[in-house]
Amino acid sequence: MSIFKRSVTLAMTGASGAQYGFRLLECLVQAECRVQFLMSDAARVVVETETNLDLPADVNLEEFLALNFDAEPGQIIVNTTKDWFSSVASGSSAPESMVICPASGGTLSAIASGASNNLIERAADVVIKEKCQLIVVPRETPLSEIHLENMLKLARLGVTILPAMPGFYQNPKTINDLIDFIVARILDHLDIKQDIIPRWGD
Repeated sequence: MSIFKRSVTLAMTGASGAQYGFRLLECLVQAECRVQFLMSDAARVVVETETNLDLPADVNLEEFLALNFDAEPGQIIVNTTKDWFSSVASGSSAPESMVICPASGGTLSAIASGASNNLIERAADVVIKEKCQLIVVPRETPLSEIHLENMLKLARLGVTILPAMPGFYQNPKTINDLIDFIVARILDHLDIKQDIIPRWGD
C-alpha cells in the first residue's frame, strides 16, 4: 500500500518561470503526493538562467530533488523525456492529474496537435484521451493567434488553462508572494488543501 496520498505528474518545459514549477514541486511533496517529474532540455536552460540551482545529469536528478525538496524515498520519480517505458506513457496507468508548469508555446502547440515527440507530450496526450485532469500553465506575452487557438482547442478538450498571471489583490510584498498566488490556484484545481495564500474575503 502506498504511503502517499495521491500521484501527480509535473512537467517543466522551456517557458520562463521555473520558479513556479519548483515551488509547486515543493508544495506537492509537503502535501504527501508522489510526483512523477519530467523536465525538457529547454527547461534545464531556463533553470540555469533563472535560478541558482545547479542541476545534475538526469541519472542523479532524482536524488538531487529529493534532498533539496525534503522528499521521502520514492516520492519524486524522475522520468527522462525519452523514457517511453515510464508509466505515464501508457493509458493503462494514466496519471490521475498532470500539470505542465511552466508550459511553453511549443509544448501547447504539440499537445493541441496530438504530437507525441517526447514523454511530456505523450503523457499529456494520454491524460487527455483517458479523460483525466490536465492543467497547463502558459507563461508567454503577448499571445499570438496561434497561442490563443491552441489554448482554445485544449480548453474545449477539458484542459485547464491556468496562465501565470498573478493577482495583486492580496497585496503581495515579494516575488515569492506572486509565485505563491499561481501555485495556490494550481493546488486548488488539484483539490489539494493549501494555505499559502489567504482566500478572497478571509
